[in-house]
Amino acid sequence: MIKITDAAAAQIRAANNNPDVFEMILRVAAYQEDDGSVNYGMGFDTEREADEHLVVNGIEILIAASSTPYLQGVTLDFVEMNPGDMRFIFIPPYSAEDGPAESGDDAATTE
Repeated sequence: MIKITDAAAAQIRAANNNPDVFEMILRVAAYQEDDGSVNYGMGFDTEREADEHLVVNGIEILIAASSTPYLQGVTLDFVEMNPGDMRFIFIPPYSAEDGPAESGDDAATTE
């Protein structure tokens, strides 16, 4: 299933200390576009019904059944894209010539 790096886990824990999301669980989602590309997203949620509930690297996460196939082998990381520009990225299992998927416009971040 999905992996969460130490850097991403630390940032998620820090974000979860925000009073607006305190005691919420991280929801991770993915879906496939018509062209075959996969979009990833994440955010804090309280809805827990009928979702897979996992603990990965000390982080509780919720995943809807429809997202599960697209999250197999994916790594969630928190990296510096450019100087001072830190972002969550989803890294799918991919070949050397492909690159990681950013959680930019098509995904909510927890900043």
